[in-house]
Amino acid sequence: MFTIYPAIDLRGGRCVRLLHGKADQETVYFEDPLEAAEKWIAEGAEWLHVVDLDGAFTGKPAHLEIISRIAALGCRIQVGGGMRNEEVVERTLAAGAARVVLGTSAVENPDFPAASVARFGADAIAVGLDARDGKLALRGWVKGTEVETIDFASQMEKVGVKTVIHTDIATDGALTGPNLVRQAELAESCGLSVITSGGVSSQADVEALADLSNKHNNVAGVIVGRALYEGRVSVREMIEGTRNR
Repeated sequence: MFTIYPAIDLRGGRCVRLLHGKADQETVYFEDPLEAAEKWIAEGAEWLHVVDLDGAFTGKPAHLEIISRIAALGCRIQVGGGMRNEEVVERTLAAGAARVVLGTSAVENPDFPAASVARFGADAIAVGLDARDGKLALRGWVKGTEVETIDFASQMEKVGVKTVIHTDIATDGALTGPNLVRQAELAESCGLSVITSGGVSSQADVEALADLSNKHNNVAGVIVGRALYEGRVSVREMIEGTRNR
């Protein structure tokens, strides 16, 4: 099933969006992130994608209390940002997350995903592949690498990871449309469940990704942020529009 993941990005206790992940290009959409969560759940969201931006930039979780309050609303959530060790993963799962997303930590310490899968189970662990021009970026996207996204995805598959979140940084928050070519390339290269992220600007973009999932059934869903907050798409319409494609 192709799943819609409304994004809730947390910074300083508020729900925000960053353009291309840049800390100095922030828009605040909700002072209270629970208002956003309640809105998307009311429209039918079964999952929420929550990012602790402060955690991503500093390496330390900053919003576990808010994450716990969102989880208490009854929707499954996956949480990324600052997942640098098993203790943080454990605390985040204990706060109510159904799945955590390892990013920088997975690239800098490839043994960490394997250990996390072994300890917490593959369903509880995803790896974020934040890519710029096909190469991974770390630490809130401020540090580039020469690590090829497809090669690293293959490495993660070998250690038992089942799910990856592939963000095309160039399109994230820009409302320019998703990079279908990059998403297809990754899906073709591995057997991982691929959740796509970046660039969605319209219902047509979401349906194009759902169509891509018909060709590559491991394209499992899409994370939608800015387009949702600016009213260009709605959770209910995205769910209805992709259900029977």
